[in-house]
Amino acid sequence: MESNLPYSAVVRAVACSLPEQIMTNKDLEKLVDTTDDWIVSRTGIRERRVLPENQTTSDMAVDAARKAMEAAGVTPDQIGLIICATFTPDYVFPATSCIIQDRLGCKSAAAFDLNAACSGFIYGLTVATQFVQTGFYEHVLMIGADTNSRLVDWQDRGTCVIFGDGASAVVVSRSDRRDRGVRSSYMRADGAGWKFLHQPAGGAKRPPTVETVRDRLHHIKMDGKSTFKFGARAMAEAAHEAVKKAGLELSDVDLMVPHQANIRIIEAACGHMNFDRERVIVNIDRYGNTVAASVGIALDEAVRNGRVKDGDNLLLLGFGAGLTWGGVVLTWGC
Repeated sequence: MESNLPYSAVVRAVACSLPEQIMTNKDLEKLVDTTDDWIVSRTGIRERRVLPENQTTSDMAVDAARKAMEAAGVTPDQIGLIICATFTPDYVFPATSCIIQDRLGCKSAAAFDLNAACSGFIYGLTVATQFVQTGFYEHVLMIGADTNSRLVDWQDRGTCVIFGDGASAVVVSRSDRRDRGVRSSYMRADGAGWKFLHQPAGGAKRPPTVETVRDRLHHIKMDGKSTFKFGARAMAEAAHEAVKKAGLELSDVDLMVPHQANIRIIEAACGHMNFDRERVIVNIDRYGNTVAASVGIALDEAVRNGRVKDGDNLLLLGFGAGLTWGGVVLTWGC
């Protein structure tokens, strides 16, 4: 769809960072009452990555960001803005993006965090696009990073089997090419579903106390059945709306890169859309749900494996706590 904005916003490069430690389903069998068969049949996950105790979200974010900047040929002084999409920041404040900015040496860059949970990559990419398309910044570094192993309850088999740690980053840059870059974005939220997926304590409403720690309220709590129903519907809706805004049809999409939350949700969404499963990137079996990093990790893997070619139309989809959901259509290339 033709835009009246001065520039196109292209994804010049994408990269990811994953911890070396692999936790398999067999490892989880030693921690909670579960089995490999149970996990695979309900989620599609076989293993996930876990960050060492001496590292944190900013470490993965910086690693992914450096790789993306190097691939894009962009130096620290050229970055105008850093966005870090995360719900596991290093600290409540300052923003993790500020820590990233300092470590990368992007001295002239503005920085802020964005919390849309598993929709973080979609929301962050949309925000980055606006700054680039309007000409406000030439290059924006957008990172999705989460250390979910610090929030999961390792006694709760309903959640601890799902999540993994990881980070991804994209450099979004100004371009005069109207046939490349982000073509549309669609974002929605429904706060009425906030209880479906949340952390009960640790914020201003319920600060840490002996009782909140004792009752394990600083861990992720999830209504799995409600989240499943929401996820399949939300991804299908975001897909149709984002593609329509781009002036395309689903048949014009060369590759779909969905949030990796649950293989059954992805399959259900594809069924709702009547979308060919062969045109969908799936890597949940190896990384689990990495929240804001998820879409970027899958995109990076697709690019490195040669599944993304210049001129391809990509559909990125996300949904998560909030409730939030959305989609981005972009034509790959610079």
